[in-house]
Amino acid sequence: MKLKVVVASVVIVLFIIFGSVSFLQSNVEYTDVTGAMQKHKKVQLKGQWDKEKGSAFDPKTSQFTFFLVDDSGKECKVVLDGAAPNNFELATSVVAKGRYMDEGYFHASEVLT
Repeated sequence: MKLKVVVASVVIVLFIIFGSVSFLQSNVEYTDVTGAMQKHKKVQLKGQWDKEKGSAFDPKTSQFTFFLVDDSGKECKVVLDGAAPNNFELATSVVAKGRYMDEGYFHASEVLT
């Protein structure tokens, strides 16, 4: 009977640890370009697409590139692995999830319009 209690306790502890890790990984804070440059961790960057600088898709690397301007007017280059999101040209605001790289651009894993 004690073996059942030990096994049940271990299973419960593992579920708590797994739940905590999953929550912490999904909890990504919003920031501006300056904050993303300083933190070097996964963040959500909110702003508008700079339509004057355009956007481009490179089929060789399968990367979509555009420039994002945050609410304070600071601009950065965003590189997304994959194609442009649906309705990107019609979006009034853009949220890019990713990390600011030392090479001087924001590497997005996901872009929401």
